[in-house]
Amino acid sequence: MEKDEQLHWSDILKRRLENSRKDERSEEEKKAEETELFTKYYTEWKGGDDKDKSYKKIPRFYYRLPAEDEVLLQKLREESRAVFLQRKSRELLDNEELQNLWFLLDKHQVPPVTGEEAMISYEAYLQVGEKAGPKGRKFFTARVYAKLLHNDPYGRISIMQFFNYVMRKVWLHQTRIGLSLYDVAGQGYLRESDLENYILELIPTLPQLDGLEKSFYSFYVCTAVRKFFFFLDPLRTGKIKIQDILACSFLDDLLELRDEDLSKESQESNWFSAPSALRVYGQYLNLDKDHNGMLSKEELSRYGTATLTSVFLDRVFQECLTYDGEMDYKTYLDFVLALENRKEPAALQYIFKLLDMENQGYLNVFSLNYFFRAIQEQMKLHGQEPVSFQDVKDEIFDMVKPKDPYKITLQDLVNSCQGDTVTSILIDLNGFWTYENREVLVANDSTSSNTGDLDDT
Repeated sequence: MEKDEQLHWSDILKRRLENSRKDERSEEEKKAEETELFTKYYTEWKGGDDKDKSYKKIPRFYYRLPAEDEVLLQKLREESRAVFLQRKSRELLDNEELQNLWFLLDKHQVPPVTGEEAMISYEAYLQVGEKAGPKGRKFFTARVYAKLLHNDPYGRISIMQFFNYVMRKVWLHQTRIGLSLYDVAGQGYLRESDLENYILELIPTLPQLDGLEKSFYSFYVCTAVRKFFFFLDPLRTGKIKIQDILACSFLDDLLELRDEDLSKESQESNWFSAPSALRVYGQYLNLDKDHNGMLSKEELSRYGTATLTSVFLDRVFQECLTYDGEMDYKTYLDFVLALENRKEPAALQYIFKLLDMENQGYLNVFSLNYFFRAIQEQMKLHGQEPVSFQDVKDEIFDMVKPKDPYKITLQDLVNSCQGDTVTSILIDLNGFWTYENREVLVANDSTSSNTGDLDDT
């Protein structure tokens, strides 16, 4: 019966083919129809042509930030973040738990003692990890142990080094949470006003700043914040990643002011200390001869040793933000940070922008000659014989060794590690004189030190 049916259908198919008119479609049209039919039947076989069905399986990954007028949503978001940060804070080891961890580590130290340091083996390390509780257990991993493992012949690590590692990790998390509380946008960065609020509220917790008058707080905060933004926001976006703040040493320098016994030398070298902030602000006031709270080009020309060239100062006032041709305190701070840290890439970027008059992205012989001419003129005014530009130009190119023998880029200056010397030669007569007489100065230093040694004996 089945065979008869198959013959029956095959006969019908043959008759249909014989009776059908000749297909006059092109090969491309046939192929298009074939593709269309295949797509149709394949889609039906896969479960229908519901185009939106696949999207339902993709988890939501974007959440729109509330608009300014959506007050309720903004408040809800702020409260949610606050609760989240509080929960994260509770997950950290507190002072009592850290103390207990130290006692546990000390109790499980493994002899012999190396020097004065107590050591712990991996087996004892794992035992302490089991007793450290859920908050402390996450620090007791093989990776951490391997990082702290040095040249101990018994394969042990220093208890103090491990405990310092834990303390540092806890401090970083605490600080990140503390900074995140000031992150109004909730996007992982701080704006200038956010960082200002953070530092302002931090001042009462820093014993080294106890002597500051409250009237000076705003100037201190401005001085401190500018260092963060000058070095961590080179593109001048007006915001800094919290991660970058934690990664740099500036926060360590700032929080170092919690030490009541901080030495005078440490205070003087710390930008955030009271003496340093008062020094910078005092210099600004001394330069401001007309007492209008701003600096003109003539007033700024007396900065430092008063040997910056007028050509360079012209460029400062052309490129930097000024008000009716005068510089405010914030702009002055950027200027000071650049000149006091000429070895740093951010400072070199600041000065390079001033030297690159045509914004070409490089310095050529014309640029170097333009700025060095001002040095030659100052030498004449001081009764000195001007040095040949050709000699200086050759020395600069020899020092920098740029990729292009006729152009010096910012990256060339940074890579050469001679950026501070090159910029000093071009913008500051005192800097050029120091470079020109470097051999004499080194010889004098050696003589002085030898004389001091003889005196000691």
